[in-house]
Amino acid sequence: MAVAATNPSTNLTYTNEPVDTKGLWLRNRRWDLMYITFSAIVVPLPYIVYLIAHHFGGIESDVARNAVNAFVAIAVGGPHMMSTFLRTGLDTDFKQRYPMLLRSSVIIPIVVVSLAFLNLTLLLTVFFFWAALHVLHQVTYIVELYNHKEHHHVRRGSAVSLPARLIDYGVILTCLFPMAAYKISQGSFDIGVNDLTRVIPVFFQQAWFFYVMASVFAAACIAFFAKSVLEYRNGLLNMPKTVFILFTIVIAFIMPALPNLDTAFQGLNTWHSFQYLAITFYIIKIKQAYGQLDDKAPLVARFSKSSKDSRGLYFLSAVMLLGSAFVFAIVYFIAHFVTPGYLDLSAPNALTNWRFDVAYYTSILSFLWIHYYHDHFLFTDFEALEGAYYGDTPAVEKSAA
Repeated sequence: MAVAATNPSTNLTYTNEPVDTKGLWLRNRRWDLMYITFSAIVVPLPYIVYLIAHHFGGIESDVARNAVNAFVAIAVGGPHMMSTFLRTGLDTDFKQRYPMLLRSSVIIPIVVVSLAFLNLTLLLTVFFFWAALHVLHQVTYIVELYNHKEHHHVRRGSAVSLPARLIDYGVILTCLFPMAAYKISQGSFDIGVNDLTRVIPVFFQQAWFFYVMASVFAAACIAFFAKSVLEYRNGLLNMPKTVFILFTIVIAFIMPALPNLDTAFQGLNTWHSFQYLAITFYIIKIKQAYGQLDDKAPLVARFSKSSKDSRGLYFLSAVMLLGSAFVFAIVYFIAHFVTPGYLDLSAPNALTNWRFDVAYYTSILSFLWIHYYHDHFLFTDFEALEGAYYGDTPAVEKSAA
């Protein structure tokens, strides 16, 4: 249903592409496939670029790896990270609801800077596992958005029952770990030039760890496929949600098996960021259509109105990366006066790579971990898209992604 309506509080006319208000899609088939599911096409791109640059372009491995990391961070990863603050720090409603959340966020950069100089490997270990949890948390959030729409606007059925939810969660939350557990059990789990097994207890660096994680994932897969077949036979299969979960478990299972885990994870990060930007901008456009931005988030409203699509919101998110660039420059300069005792200086370019990694991860993780922290609260709002499913409400703009 395509509608156009004038919001009296803003005196703006909104036109939107069709919103499938009674179907299973979050917005419509084209939007869901383009931004949520089939955007998985971007997953192999960072790794392919790295391979071409290194093996065919003759660029040194670490240089190619860092170049890919930097490009992904600037083009999509960074804007997705900063776009969180459009809904938290720049929104008066959120600040009033969670004042202690925002105040306590200051602790995170202190922890990041301290670990970056004292034990970069430990910092990256915490980062990897929190990042994995965050990516999977977003997947479960998207699944719950599908469940919420199905339950409240389409039908009531087993697809939103507690056992069905637990099965979905089980396969999602275990798909990333079998191959990671295999590498850990082999005593080789590298992020760039950093071997994370140095801080992972030896207890987990055994074959049993891989066997347990693989068995749990296999059991979750069997339950998921059995549930899906049963739902299909009963006419209750939520196809958009099921396809999205299938894409996720296949990609997340394969990614940790690749040799350059740093760049491989950037592919998953790119897909994750596309999803996040699409949903975040869509939510903001819905709030704009209801006139909820002008008073509560005036800066966000100004950029949201600057274009018929979401380019203004993307631009604002990208501009906020200047803060991260400033932190990078400061830390990179300071790193020239520090030589960590734990670093193996016999390795080629060890000190140069360490300086770049310390500056890069400090500048990124200081904001990224705050983004994770805030999202643990945002990802409990399963009614965030509710306003788009009523035909008599102001429509959102033509493209929210």
